[in-house]
Amino acid sequence: MTSPAPPSPAAPPDPADVAGPATVTDPATTADPAAGEQPSAEELTRLRAEVATLRAELDRRPSRNRTAGRTVRRTIAAVLAAFAAFALVLSMVGLWGARTTLNTDRWVATVAPLPRDPAVSAAVAEYASTQLFEVLDVEQRLRTVLPQQAAFVAGPLTGQIREQVRKIVGNVLQSDRFQVVWTELNRRVHQRVLAVVEGDSDILQARDDRIQIDLLPLINQALREVSDELPTLFGKQITLPDLSSGEIPVNLRERVQEQLGVTLPANFAQFTVYDAGKLWAAQQAVATAKRDLALFAGATIILLICAYAISPGRRRTTVQLGMWLVVAAVAVTAILRAVRRELLAQVPAGTYRDGVDAAMTSIFSLLRERGTQIIWIGAVLAVLAYLAGPGRVPVWLRSQVARGGRATGRVTGHGARVVAAHAPGWITTHLDPLRIAGVVVAAILALVLSSWTSLLVIVILLAVYEVAVTLIARRGRGGGELAVR
Repeated sequence: MTSPAPPSPAAPPDPADVAGPATVTDPATTADPAAGEQPSAEELTRLRAEVATLRAELDRRPSRNRTAGRTVRRTIAAVLAAFAAFALVLSMVGLWGARTTLNTDRWVATVAPLPRDPAVSAAVAEYASTQLFEVLDVEQRLRTVLPQQAAFVAGPLTGQIREQVRKIVGNVLQSDRFQVVWTELNRRVHQRVLAVVEGDSDILQARDDRIQIDLLPLINQALREVSDELPTLFGKQITLPDLSSGEIPVNLRERVQEQLGVTLPANFAQFTVYDAGKLWAAQQAVATAKRDLALFAGATIILLICAYAISPGRRRTTVQLGMWLVVAAVAVTAILRAVRRELLAQVPAGTYRDGVDAAMTSIFSLLRERGTQIIWIGAVLAVLAYLAGPGRVPVWLRSQVARGGRATGRVTGHGARVVAAHAPGWITTHLDPLRIAGVVVAAILALVLSSWTSLLVIVILLAVYEVAVTLIARRGRGGGELAVR
């Protein structure tokens, strides 16, 4: 009986197996140790390369601290972008307010269209007519001249005369002659207000000094019209100065009083826009507005620079900035509308409120346009920055656009070649109809666009068109003769 053979000594471990971690490899190409097969030199080289690759990937992976740092920077950049968007919108509002209210030319240009607005003219005409009838006491004058038996018609007659006067005042307001008076009146008032609130005025001596919008020039012009249409209203022919040149006499109030035979109240047809008792508050408000506007403009630039300097992903920050611009513009618009509603609620409902509403709509029209522009800019900025990113949708869209561009280029090139080959001959065949069609189109455009500038442009384009079709037809005729030869 033979004893079993002693087990063979175990083979020493391979240094590569000891040095590196276990790696999953392809079973079809890896030697099986249980079968007694040893890995080849090529296999060992491949295993070492895999280990080196895995270690390199582990070294490239960001550490937890680096990931946390990027998150903090991304958050701070998003917050700064939000603040920058709101600062930009508020700066835009402040800039509009400063340029509109602190610049005489821009203020005059802003309020110049107001008298032509039907709602504004109706409100001003109602106010001016009320002031005039309170001073003249038309009903009492009618009762004086009417027989005692007919005194009861004084009230209805007064109403009809007042309506007629209101229409005359409205027509005067919307006339070209009063436009000159209105512009000059607003220019003078605004210059005085600026001189006061900026501390450059030496006219304020008494404590009850005021700066007011005086509608007496309007009433003067309206009285001239009323005197022509209702000569018996005043019991005599009145003679008042014509202010259509824009020159307003200093003694206009005295002349109106003299012609009407009444004493006008001190505040007759006047709106107080400045009270001397509030001089310090007005000056401080203007100084504060200028300082805050400069601070907002500077803060906007600083916040934008900091947001992009801190951000680890500037494209993401651009998307956030565009979205916050939209949000800020919408939010500020909602706040301004709420303030406007509060102001309108303090005006009596009816003609006056409609007039103030129309005036505010006209004055704030430029600000609304700027707000709409910011909303579009923010939306376009966010969309473009998003489409430039690595996401699935942007990548797919860019590939589709590129594919469509290549297809369009191929179709355009083919069409250009076809046109180049056949257009001269076709134009040669239809030269006369094409010339007539050009003249007809030019005539229609000349009738629609009646200015001299547009007429000159149409004539130039027509001449270019006629010369071009003639040259192309000549080229096509020459090509046809060569083909025949």
